[in-house]
Amino acid sequence: MPRQIRRPSKSKVYHIMIRGNEKKKIFQDDDDRTKFIDILWNKQEEKNFVIYAYCLMENHVHLIIGEGDESVSKIMQRINTSYAYYFNKKYQRTGHLFQDRFKSQAIESDDYLLASIRYVHNNPVKAKIVTDPSSYKWSSYNLYINKDSPGNRKIAKDFILGMFSANRHNAIELFKSYTKQDNRDVFIDHEDIVEKEKIMLDEKGAKAFIEKYLKNSGEGDLTALLKNKNLRDELICELRSKTSLSVRQIAGILGVGRGVVQRVKGYRGSISNC
Repeated sequence: MPRQIRRPSKSKVYHIMIRGNEKKKIFQDDDDRTKFIDILWNKQEEKNFVIYAYCLMENHVHLIIGEGDESVSKIMQRINTSYAYYFNKKYQRTGHLFQDRFKSQAIESDDYLLASIRYVHNNPVKAKIVTDPSSYKWSSYNLYINKDSPGNRKIAKDFILGMFSANRHNAIELFKSYTKQDNRDVFIDHEDIVEKEKIMLDEKGAKAFIEKYLKNSGEGDLTALLKNKNLRDELICELRSKTSLSVRQIAGILGVGRGVVQRVKGYRGSISNC
C-alpha cells in the first residue's frame, strides 16, 4: 500500500516521535543519549530548524521542531540516518534501528504548542521514571527552567517563556506551574499507551472534542473539513484512536457512512499513519 502524504503544518511546527524497531531500545547507555543530542544540535546548526522541546526515552524520542531550510521529513531523515549509523557501528549490528517512518502531528496554535511541550516534558513522569520533570536529565525541561543551562541558545525558550510573562523569573515560575498542572494531554505515542488513555465521551463530549480538534488544526469549519478526504480521515482517526466512540457513533456525529469510518486504516497509531 502506498504511503499517505504527510499533512503539512501551516505553522511549519510539528510534534515528532521516533521509536525503535519492534519497540526495542535505541539507547543502551548515556553515551548513546549524548550522541543523539549532539546530532540534534549539529543538524539544527546546519539546517536552521527550530527546536522547541525534546525527550529521550529508552526506546523512543519525542521532538517538537519547526521547519527551517528543509522539510520535517528531510530533517528527520538526516537525524535518524546519522544516529543509526553511529548505533549500528558501535554495537556491530545491521538492519533497521527505527520503526518505519516517524510519527508526526501538525501544531497550528500556541495553546497546542504549549500543551505538546508539556506532554513531552512529562513523558518520564507518566512512565514513573521520575516524579518531577526536572529530575530527568534527557529532556529539554531543565533548559527552560535553569537560566545558565548549557545549550540555551538551541531551544526556543525565549519565545515560549515570553508567552507566560515578559519578566524572565515570573515566566519560568509560570512555566513550571503549567508543566505540573493536572491534565489529560494525549498526543502521539505508543499504541498501548494511547489505548489506556482513551477518553470516554458522550455525544456532547464528542462535539467538544471535535471543536477542539478543529481549533488546534487551524481548520475551523467541520463542513469544509469533511469535504477534504485526507482531513476527514485524519479526524476519524483521531476519534477512533483517542476516544471510546464506536464506529456507529462516529459515523452519526460526522454524518458519514459507517463504511467510511471502518475503512480508515492505521487508527491505532497516530494520525500520520491513517
